[in-house]
Amino acid sequence: MTESKVVVITGASSGIGAGLAIRLGREGMRLVLAARSAQKLEAVAVEAALEGRSLAVPTDVTRRSDVEKLRDTAIDRFGQVDVWVNNAGRGISRPVLDLTDEDVDEMIAVNVKSALYGMQAIVPHFIERGEGQIVNVSSFLSRVPFATYRSAYNAAKAALNALTANARVDLARAHPGIHVTLVMPGVVTTDFQRNAAGGSPPLPPSTPSQTPDEVAAAIMRVIEQPVAEIYTNAQQAAVALEYFKDVSAFEREAAARR
Repeated sequence: MTESKVVVITGASSGIGAGLAIRLGREGMRLVLAARSAQKLEAVAVEAALEGRSLAVPTDVTRRSDVEKLRDTAIDRFGQVDVWVNNAGRGISRPVLDLTDEDVDEMIAVNVKSALYGMQAIVPHFIERGEGQIVNVSSFLSRVPFATYRSAYNAAKAALNALTANARVDLARAHPGIHVTLVMPGVVTTDFQRNAAGGSPPLPPSTPSQTPDEVAAAIMRVIEQPVAEIYTNAQQAAVALEYFKDVSAFEREAAARR
């Protein structure tokens, strides 16, 4: 990257968000890092060696007012925002028939509404500038029932996929300079699994996985060259294609393996 873009990253205190911040920081980007923990955000900024080119903004992305304040703070500090990455999220380990109202509400708030607030907050700024990019971080599980115990998380990410696609089509009509990208990681070796509500069962040893840095590298590529959507793991992209070729057969085989 040759241009020093201003990038806002939610969920930047750990995992994919922290990995992306470190990579972008080393490329000279100016970053606005958002999460609930100021201390963790500052630690990421130090590791990225940002030296005044970053701003840590403690933010609860489930509150619209916090997200709007995040936007205003970023613009006040750097004069503009070029890329907004909706990365904050949380998982759950509970099958569909055991879900409570509270489970579903939390998954929608953290994984869907937070991104909706981000899109609604930043798009007017992008329209005014005539350009910009939204990157929404979803999941391979939003497309394929590979881990059914994630149930409400998978459903929330599927809703995020739909919002992303609809926003992309709406903006393309009148604002072709605004790009909307959906990123779908598969299994990532972060604390996300451990921090999921209800814990997380171990995956089979043969399950393909990626590091946060590998996912961050994929996100960097779509910031450099925007596309509509990507799977960050080619193996899981192939699984998704296989799933949609014959949903019934795929699900019968999956059920038989359990």
